[in-house]
Amino acid sequence: MRYQITGKHIDIGAALQTHVQNELGSVVQKYAERPTDANVVFSKSAHEFVCEATVHLSTGLTAQAKAHENEIYAAFDSCCEKMEKQLRRYKRRLKDHHRERSSPVELLGASSYILAGDGADEESEPETLQPMIVAEMQTQIPSLTVGEAVMQMELAGAPVLVFRNENKGLNVVYRRDDGNIGWIEPQHST
Repeated sequence: MRYQITGKHIDIGAALQTHVQNELGSVVQKYAERPTDANVVFSKSAHEFVCEATVHLSTGLTAQAKAHENEIYAAFDSCCEKMEKQLRRYKRRLKDHHRERSSPVELLGASSYILAGDGADEESEPETLQPMIVAEMQTQIPSLTVGEAVMQMELAGAPVLVFRNENKGLNVVYRRDDGNIGWIEPQHST
């Protein structure tokens, strides 16, 4: 597994990096067979240390955890516990409800954009109807079954997930206001 351990305006020493690799590696190996990479970022917010961890698995799952503590090691340990809980739930759901995937999930490259909010008051007219792009990033769209997509969306705590279904068409699952899950599948012309 590849690790990227960084700090925002904090020096990350070799001892902390070794601790992160050992602890996170053991948690991920316990619950996931083929982890691909992990990204751990430490930062400071007022008097607390913040640890954000993201682990990508070959099954297409992206597990994320975040924790705040007064000490940097405690922040990582708390974050690692949250990650372990997510991965344990994921493995239990896989074992209970889904067949094991024999090959890694295919990922389709895509661009992700952040658009500027309206920000203007209701009385003034916008100069243009074109939205202003604030940031552009690369993202990946996984090829999943509908069940796997719903499971990934719930485990990640995301309100929506775009994925490529078995028929290679783009689909969307989302959490509705009534608590149910919605699924959008485009119709294919024959």
